[in-house]
Amino acid sequence: MLLDDFSLEMTGKDIGELADARATVPPGTRINVTFLGHEDTAVRLAAARAVKGGGFVPVPHLPARRVASRRELDEFLAALREAGAADELFVVGGDPREPRGPYPDSLSIIESGALERYGVRRVSIAGYPEGHPGIPDDVLWPALTDKTAALRKQGRAGDIVTQFGFDADPVLDWIAAARERGIDSPVRIGVPGPAGVRRLLRYAARFGVGTSASIARRYGLSLTDLVGTAGPDRLLRALATDYHPGRHGEVKLHFYTFGGLRATTEWIHQFAKTS
Repeated sequence: MLLDDFSLEMTGKDIGELADARATVPPGTRINVTFLGHEDTAVRLAAARAVKGGGFVPVPHLPARRVASRRELDEFLAALREAGAADELFVVGGDPREPRGPYPDSLSIIESGALERYGVRRVSIAGYPEGHPGIPDDVLWPALTDKTAALRKQGRAGDIVTQFGFDADPVLDWIAAARERGIDSPVRIGVPGPAGVRRLLRYAARFGVGTSASIARRYGLSLTDLVGTAGPDRLLRALATDYHPGRHGEVKLHFYTFGGLRATTEWIHQFAKTS
């Protein structure tokens, strides 16, 4: 049941793969379109249009610290609206340590008034069950509480999309802790799609979500054999076993497509048939 209404992630270069994967992606699936530093607005808009044209729901990323000015924010949102892709956004702080403009965090975007002006109906925000390498937990929890409260006050729906992880226990414990704090937004658990073992370990090290040894233990990998591909079979089975609606509330899955959009959707399709 956790696989019902899953969401996906893609980049601007994945437009071709999206067309190839269409048969294995349910109509209406939310697909997040990343905001990579080396891709320009035209590439992001083309990806959002391709998502919408394929019968899916585009959820463009909006990283606050990458926005250089209020004018730039308005121009980006106006372009999304013109492309029919401004209904839903994923608003996040972003990679730069120092903001390039007047928006130091996602809350500053949420409270800017710009989302209302351009008809944004839903806003997803980020969650970090295993912490953030650059932000302490005593900052992360109040920030999450403030963002969900601001969205609730605006009457704006949205999900919390977590950073990907490899272990069900800390994710489910974090969701339970969020519920205890009164945070009742639906949570989409970030799941790494099938990918080469080396790539998975590289991303895990970059985002601080586990050591090579801990990931190998959870996934049943051998660190002496890094040439294969690993999927999240164990993780999904553990989540399905330990998830309790009364404790965790509404929970779905969000797949990070490190090994490719088509490979991920085909894997989900096969896993759903055999589960």
